[in-house]
Amino acid sequence: MAATAALALTALALPHGGTGSATGGNADLAAAAGALVWSDEFDGPAGAAPDPAHWNHETGDHGWGNGELQNYTDSRENSALDGDGNLVITARQEADGGYTSARLTTQNKVEQAYGRFEARIKIPTGQGVWPAFWMLGDNFPETPWPNSGEIDIMENVGHEPSTVHGTVHGPGYSGGGGIGASYEHPQGGAFTDDFHVYAVEWTPDSITWSVDDVAFNTLTPADLGGNTWVYDHPFFMILNVAVGGEWPGYPDQTTSFPQQMVVDYVRVYDL
Repeated sequence: MAATAALALTALALPHGGTGSATGGNADLAAAAGALVWSDEFDGPAGAAPDPAHWNHETGDHGWGNGELQNYTDSRENSALDGDGNLVITARQEADGGYTSARLTTQNKVEQAYGRFEARIKIPTGQGVWPAFWMLGDNFPETPWPNSGEIDIMENVGHEPSTVHGTVHGPGYSGGGGIGASYEHPQGGAFTDDFHVYAVEWTPDSITWSVDDVAFNTLTPADLGGNTWVYDHPFFMILNVAVGGEWPGYPDQTTSFPQQMVVDYVRVYDL
């Protein structure tokens, strides 16, 4: 990946600023989803690759701008269908002590402005394990990050199993200055224990985050402190599991491998 692409992950590496945490309620913030316009249900035989008509593999072991440890590969050892309607992204510790994982994008294949973008995911766990479902503007990397815009639908750092984060990054509000909120498991449990639906509902003048249809944060242009709203053009989606990095920290003796992010589906609706 080019140096500008590595910068995009810098946004994921730092603790996020924003409007604080929320623990539920606020379901009235969520708009009703309209027609399904695209989905990947990950149906197919066990061991098959993710559909190449939908997904690209980004590969490499250069730290991705965040001091990450994994080498992203296109191997079925790191990303494959399980035969039960799921995509499994597997982070592994290899015999040489290094780590491998996968990072999948829909760039130049599935890109849309506005709508409901959702995925039903069972996330992995452990110190230094960093799953994410997020989006970048379709003008990236020609328009450098953060001017291209970034919408983090769901991030989790493995040492906080009961917390997920939703954030935007743009010009003047990127990295540690990203604007967003965290959401705590409503029963005090761990998001790693089951599937949950992580979504954003994005209109020309707002982005609303939800978990299991409970909306927990809405941002509008007025919330950017006078900075530019860059969420006015198509974005593409990204699924990945990183290992290590400045924000999640690094694996230690408590971290077990392999760790798997299991994705039941990814769907895009009109609003």
